[in-house]
Order: sequence, then structure tokens, then C-alpha cells
Amino acid sequence: MNIIETLFYILQAVLFIYLASTVIYLFVFSVASILPLKKKINKTVGNRKFAVIIPGYMEDEVINDVAKEALKQNYPKDKFDVVIVADKFGRDTINKLKQLPVILFDEQFKISTKTRAINHALRLLPENEYQAVCILDADNIMESDFLTKMNQALCNGFLAVQGHRIAKNLNTSFAILDAISEEINNQLFRKGPRRLGLSSALIGSAMAFDYKFFKALMQDIEVVGGFDKELELNLLSNGNKIEYINDAYVYDEKVQNVRVFTQQRRRWLSAQFHYFGMHFGPATKALLKHGNIEYFNKAYQHMQLPRIILLGMLFLLSVLSFVFNHQICSYCWFATFSLLVISLLLSIPTRFYVPSTFRALLYLPVGFLFMLLSLLKIRGANKKFIHTKHTYNAFQIKKKKK
Repeated sequence: MNIIETLFYILQAVLFIYLASTVIYLFVFSVASILPLKKKINKTVGNRKFAVIIPGYMEDEVINDVAKEALKQNYPKDKFDVVIVADKFGRDTINKLKQLPVILFDEQFKISTKTRAINHALRLLPENEYQAVCILDADNIMESDFLTKMNQALCNGFLAVQGHRIAKNLNTSFAILDAISEEINNQLFRKGPRRLGLSSALIGSAMAFDYKFFKALMQDIEVVGGFDKELELNLLSNGNKIEYINDAYVYDEKVQNVRVFTQQRRRWLSAQFHYFGMHFGPATKALLKHGNIEYFNKAYQHMQLPRIILLGMLFLLSVLSFVFNHQICSYCWFATFSLLVISLLLSIPTRFYVPSTFRALLYLPVGFLFMLLSLLKIRGANKKFIHTKHTYNAFQIKKKKK
């Protein structure tokens, strides 16, 4: 064996260890996510007053319906306010919103970001008026009992709670793939970790927090991309736990074409690698010095490849090893690929096992290719505001959650 072959096998071994460890990690949480939930003992509930903050940027097509739906919570009417931060909305939209019993901040931010809009609302809202805050995106529709379930979790002692975000549209193949991806995330990074006593990941919307805690936390956060990652890393590095309520539903619009899919993933990838670089060293130190498993676990997640790239790479490596007759390598790669497929299948809700899903899976190679191209363009993507336009009408929701 010459030096080139030796280097080749060493590089392949390093790559295998990295990819296989990621797959084993995902498999553990996929199995944990289907374990029965331990019955919780709920403490006596008092109805906290919520500020439901909905920041929006040029969301004229959906915001009026979203605001109307937000007001329909099965929660005491004097115990929540819907707060809309309307950044660069049209005058007709603003006039319609003024007809609704909501708190409206009509703004024209020079630099538009989600964190800037939220902090603006927190500064303007009355002091000591609220005990809890709920964050939604401008396309989100809450189930009628969402605030009730968030309130219960906060009364159980949690400072941060993540709800179950679910697709409100499955009208294109990419919307289906996006919806499946969201549900896999819910299983692997929210439901699974909570079964094992770890914190849930945050998404960026469908979240609730203790109001004073959240306001103090947000004062130090001003980011363009990765708002949710900034929040959870701050929480976990300080020893706080994040709850996940699997049956607290918020409907969210899924991307409908490859262009938006790629644009959105590029921003997410950039934020992921940015926070990995910032936090992996401190998280490792916190693990070794203070035993902070939660913080390290989150930092480790940020070094993992997106699942669509992981799936495509393992498939290609399995095929190439077989073609070039590397039997031992091909067995290893194929076993790892198979374990990943099993992990993903365990994480996909049964309602997606329908013909439309199998047709959507034909677009996976397209998604894989565009995700690879996104990796070449991620530099600085989380530092530039990229707006994802929403158009799906709130009243088109089909409530299928099983």
C-alpha cells in the first residue's frame, strides 16, 4: 500500500467516524421520540397574562387573517394581548389591522430584523403588565388551546417552552418535503431529547417564555439570522431547561418551490456553522468543567450536516464503494446509510405515508443538489436579512395531526 492509498483510507476513516457518529446520535433520539411519555404532575394553574408578539415584514397578504385567528384563543380575553409589529406594511393593511382589538406598532425600520421588531415591542409595552410572552411568525395560526398549554408549562416552572409547529399547507412537493423535515426535527431535536431528560430545541416561533426573563435575555440579542439558536445557546449555557409541548399546535406555512427552499436553507446553514464556531469550544469547556451536558449537546448538533446532505452523501459513498469493489467499506457505508433511513422513517408521522409523499420524494435529489450548492454560498448569509414571503390563506388549513 503506497502513501496515497494510506492517506485515502485515513481520510475515509475520519469521514466515516464523523458521519457514523452523527447517524448513531440521530438514531438514539429517533428511538427515544417514540417511547411513551411519562405522566406529568401539573401544578395549580393561574392564568398568566400573555403578550402574543407577531413581528412581520411586508406580510400584507396573510397578517389580517393571522391577527383574527390569534384573537380566537380559548383563554380569558383579559389575559392576553395580540401585539403586531408591522414593518413596512401597506396603508390598506394597517387600516384593516386598526379595526381589530390588537396592539399595533406601525414601523419603518431602516434595518429590518426579527430581533429588532421584538425588542421594539418589548420596549413599548407597559411595564409589569405581562407575566408571559408568546412569539409567533407572521404566518402562524395557533390552535385555540395553545396559550392554555403554554401557560400550564410555565406554571410548572419552565422559563422557556416550545410548541409543536405543524404545516398548514401541503400544496407542492417541496411544501411536503419541508413539512416532513419539520416533523423529523420535532421528533429528533424536541420530543426525543425531552424523553431523555434533555432540553428541546427552539424553532424561532410557537414559543413562550416568562416575560421578565425573556425581556432581560433579549436585551443582549441583536442578530439577523439564527435568532432561535442565539436564544437556546444563551438559555442552555446558563443551565436553563427548555420544555416541549407536543400537542400544543401552531400552523406554519411551508416553502413551495426550490428557490425559496434553497434560500431559506442557506440562511439556516450559515447560522448553524456560525454558532458552532462560536460555541463548540466554550461548550466543551463547560462540559468538562461543570458537567453542562445540555450546552455541549446543542453545540454538537451545530456541527452536524443537514439530513438531506447526510442522506445523499451516505448513498453516494455506499454506491462508490460498491463500484470500486471496496467490500468492507461498502458494507460499513451501506449499514450507516440504512441506519439513517431507519431513523428518519421512525421520525416521520404516519399521516405522511400517502402517495403524494412518495411523489415528493422524487425531488430529494434536486434538494440534495441545491443544498450542496448552498454550502458554497453560505458565507455571511446569516448577516443579511432575507425575507421569506408568505401567501397561504389561514382558512385553508386542514387539521391533520396524527
